[in-house]
Amino acid sequence: MDLIGLYPTWFEPGVGSGWVVGIIATIHVLASHTSVGAAVFFAGLAVYAHRAGKPEYLAFIRRYGLFLLVFSYVIGSITGPGIWYSTTVASPRGISALIHSFVWKWATEWVFFVIEVVGVYMLVYLAGKVDRKTHLNIALVFGLAGYTTMLVIIGILSFMMWPGQPAWFAEGGYLNGFYGANTWAQLALRTAFMLTMTAVVGGIVASRFEDADFKRRVLRVLAGLGIVSTLAGALLQRWYLATLPETAQVVLENRLPASYGPAMATVLVLTLAYFGWTLVHPRRTTMALASVMTVGLLVLGLWPGETARESIRKPYVAGQYVYSNQVIARDVPGMGIKSELPALEAHGFLKLHPFAPDGLRQVHDGNLLEAGRFLALTTCSNCHSLTATGMRPLARYFGGNTDVPALADYLKAALATGNTMYMPTIPLKDDEAEALATYIAHLADPKAAQAWIDGRAHRTAAAPAKTVEQGALR
Repeated sequence: MDLIGLYPTWFEPGVGSGWVVGIIATIHVLASHTSVGAAVFFAGLAVYAHRAGKPEYLAFIRRYGLFLLVFSYVIGSITGPGIWYSTTVASPRGISALIHSFVWKWATEWVFFVIEVVGVYMLVYLAGKVDRKTHLNIALVFGLAGYTTMLVIIGILSFMMWPGQPAWFAEGGYLNGFYGANTWAQLALRTAFMLTMTAVVGGIVASRFEDADFKRRVLRVLAGLGIVSTLAGALLQRWYLATLPETAQVVLENRLPASYGPAMATVLVLTLAYFGWTLVHPRRTTMALASVMTVGLLVLGLWPGETARESIRKPYVAGQYVYSNQVIARDVPGMGIKSELPALEAHGFLKLHPFAPDGLRQVHDGNLLEAGRFLALTTCSNCHSLTATGMRPLARYFGGNTDVPALADYLKAALATGNTMYMPTIPLKDDEAEALATYIAHLADPKAAQAWIDGRAHRTAAAPAKTVEQGALR
């Protein structure tokens, strides 16, 4: 009997490991999307400025670029490694799946990111110091490099939802895994969003111009860009949703809060209202207003949107074959990968997990609660918090039920068969189901769970005596 290749579980008892990753990633997405959107915007604006003979727009590019060096590139350079570190400890097999499938794509993205970083420095510091053609070429290379990094990352993010082509499971190959309908829909949607963020953040820079006429012109350009990109994003959302796998559609329709749709519609209206105000009253647009709008989009728009995207991908973390709890859930012949579900069904999770303490590999009265806690940590905590706060608290899904046999029957009937709305198949042995049910009951009512444990111990102790008594009667 071989152990399966699981890693220790990173458990963050406060908000949960998923939210730690999410907070870092959301800040990074704001910084990175703004930088890529600005790169594309700068390229177009530089072409217009040079051809129309309006060097004042080059001054705006320079000031916006200086702002980006701190806002996007410093923050992005901090949160980028933060994502790698947090996701590696939160989802080591998920990251491994992405690296094994797209290692050269990651390398490509890093090359173009270096070009992008060098490009923004050259664009800012060489403005007015090189001839028009050279500066224009720098702007174009900067824009193309920035957008290429976006394309690569979107392909990998789409694979995390599901592989681009069904042939990937049988044949492997990064082209099969990378390019699919969801890739292009998500790229289009994020392109619209990044231009919206570029317009909002650009307002922070433009609002500080002392030349009132130039401030008015720049803010109106940004407002027009923002209105078009926001409306485009709203329309592209339908395309994106149509490219989601069936599992994601189920979660989207049944598990997201009822307030999610109205909240996103409200954010859309407020964003359009802000750009409309800027278009009509550009001179009254202040840095404070643009800053508040940036934070508002981060908290009310980007965070819920990224959270929803992560939620609808469940129960998988990569390629529809790696569960969020790191178990390999299906065969992938093209990659030489075998499902671990048959082994778990045959031997149980506690016997096969390499980091299970020796004292928990066999469930008994003395370790029932601790074995249940270990199972909850390793099989549930990647998606559910084990406290009253954080993401999707586990206790909330059982309505405070403390009937351990009933909970165990549900776990065996639902999880072991995958007969639920969206939860994955996790085969549990009878004693494991009882241990996990005891821990779930303990989350709802520790005294009731302890009473069950004491009663179980009493029944176990009384069983041999009853057998002897029955033998004497015969």
